[in-house]
Amino acid sequence: MTDHPDIATDILAGLDAEQRQAATTLNGPLCILAGAGTGKTRAITHRIAHGVQTGVYDPHRTLALTFTARAAAEMRTRLRDLGTHGVQARTFHSAALRQLQYFWPQAVGGAVPELVDHKVNMLAEAARRLRTTTDRAALRDLAGEIEWAKVSMRTPDSYAAAAAGREMPTGWDANGVARLFQGYEDVKTDRNLIDFEDVLLIMVGILETEPKIAAQVRDQYRVFIVDEYQDVSPLQHRLLDLWLGGRNELCVVGDASQTIYSFTGATSRFLLDFRQEHPDATMVKLVRDYRSTPEIVDLANRLLSERTRQRVPVPGPDGVRGPMPRWAEPLELVSQRDHGPAPVFAECSDDEAEAGWIAAQVKQLLDEGIQAAEIAVLFRTNGQSQAFESAFAAAGIGYQLRGGERFFSRREIRDGILQLRAAARSAQDVAGDQVPGRVKDVLVSLGYTEAAPQASGATREKWESLNALVALSEELATTRGDQFTLTDLVAELDERAASQHAPTVQGVTLASLHSAKGLEWDAVFLVGLSEGLMPIGFADTQEDIDEERRLLYVGITRARLRLFLTWTLSRGTGGRSTRKPSRFLESLDPEADSRHGAQRQGRRRPGTAGASGSGGQGSGRKRAHPAQCRSCGTLLETGAERKTGRCLDCPPTYDEGLFENLKAWRLSTSQAASMPAFVVFTDATLVAIAEAAPKTPAELLRIAGVGKSKLEKYGEDVLELVNGTPTA
Repeated sequence: MTDHPDIATDILAGLDAEQRQAATTLNGPLCILAGAGTGKTRAITHRIAHGVQTGVYDPHRTLALTFTARAAAEMRTRLRDLGTHGVQARTFHSAALRQLQYFWPQAVGGAVPELVDHKVNMLAEAARRLRTTTDRAALRDLAGEIEWAKVSMRTPDSYAAAAAGREMPTGWDANGVARLFQGYEDVKTDRNLIDFEDVLLIMVGILETEPKIAAQVRDQYRVFIVDEYQDVSPLQHRLLDLWLGGRNELCVVGDASQTIYSFTGATSRFLLDFRQEHPDATMVKLVRDYRSTPEIVDLANRLLSERTRQRVPVPGPDGVRGPMPRWAEPLELVSQRDHGPAPVFAECSDDEAEAGWIAAQVKQLLDEGIQAAEIAVLFRTNGQSQAFESAFAAAGIGYQLRGGERFFSRREIRDGILQLRAAARSAQDVAGDQVPGRVKDVLVSLGYTEAAPQASGATREKWESLNALVALSEELATTRGDQFTLTDLVAELDERAASQHAPTVQGVTLASLHSAKGLEWDAVFLVGLSEGLMPIGFADTQEDIDEERRLLYVGITRARLRLFLTWTLSRGTGGRSTRKPSRFLESLDPEADSRHGAQRQGRRRPGTAGASGSGGQGSGRKRAHPAQCRSCGTLLETGAERKTGRCLDCPPTYDEGLFENLKAWRLSTSQAASMPAFVVFTDATLVAIAEAAPKTPAELLRIAGVGKSKLEKYGEDVLELVNGTPTA
């Protein structure tokens, strides 16, 4: 039972009808389909608190599972604020690791192997044993591929067959990856190491083979709640089944329209098929969006509904129409907020102009009173951040790069926590709203001032970090009341440091769309929305295109009040306008037809803005390879002939100067990466590129020898060469 009866009596207060239904359905399987911004965390934390308060749940036998340490920490904080203690809120890996460390002596014996934090060094060693060399970027790709294999429960022996059709890291085929996979496993065994996927795999093995341990685990945990269920991997689902042991006290929460990690092995099929697995399950849909304005919600709904209408079969490479891939019926969100500004669509001449335009818009938002921490710039690939970093620095706008130095690793934060811990020992009588004042006094010695410094750079960043500690103390003093002490603050900081749950730091957030999942801001800029970036150039199947659409949906639904969508016509200043707006914008941008018309007539637009609109949408196409010579019509037999589209006896039909430029570029690129030139592109592929003179990423991808990864690495450079613009 809770120690806070005054809070407990209000646990269900303030919930809407659907949230209340979720919170009061305490027994049996429950599936909550929760759209973006619909209060899913509120619903499940109140459900847990209500279950504990009514005595249905034993808090010490309840396990809530999330996908990030930050989300787990947030859930623990909310439960504590509801007066509910003892519930375990952990990630799958954290929960499994805790069990593994406890049961290892009994199940295996000896000391628990150390964990591998990063696979790259182990993979480099495995590659050396195989007398193979590869660069660090490729090793990171290989690490991701091995993680996919393990969470998909594939061994080195079964990997090659399972990976058929997957894009391989540059220079590798499925059999080569399988050999490296085995070599990586051998290196770990030799050094008595395990990785994070092994933690789950070993626990699965223990629970399957040790009935006594399985019974002990199932006795410990009786109730399970799983957040972000659309991102569960086959391995996590198997472990969850073993934890349950045939019982049905399971609540899952998810949204298939936010499945954006399929490349890691995550799949929404467990969410979509939950009713088949649990026929007696209760289904609750949360569709009331409390985050975004009606204008933003309408844009998000239309993005998904456009794909929903594409139910007719599509032509395959042989002309035969096949079924469209599975597409879950999306939740149609209903905004609960007042109307706001229409989303802004802006077309810019190049990347530098885009970054400058956005910096100017951010300045205006700051002048309007929106805090920097409530503004985000979201992009498809991390490499796009540099232009915005430069533009913001030039404009004197503070920013934080998500994925940079961790908050609790910063020197001023480590020193601040040490000094707050020391102050807590001699400030036992300081409580409630007195705590923030004492925090400010303590942090003065580290450079904190009431007013932000005018300086930028490191001085401003340090102040922003210390100010985040002050702001957190003020927030907790408000929510925790008169019983909140400096000691409680230090304990909160220690817990947050352990889970990397950083407080809010002032500064515009620069982040990839994938890393923005689960976050929200008042104003969001979705940038680089050009074909080749959104959808990404290597998305060449309908499944890939669908995932890119969901990724854009996640980006749109991060915004509360203001939304900006931008794209560029060329990469560099003065470059030819070879880029096109993302196909997804055709159904959203009201000026799409006029923009496309201007492009067809050769006119460029430096930047335009408009409200939401509607229109058609294209779809990804399969590559087609010519079977006859384009010059004489003879059937082509060899791979080299099919690449170029002509017989080897027929004269070339390409610009020889372009071919020589491509060869020179290939040589400099291969030398910079310390690899043979043919690994970049073979001569036959260069000839094919020169013959076809592709204008767009999609056209380049149709050329044999240009895969998805090569398009991502070299596509822009090649297109600039083909279209007559020197590479940067």
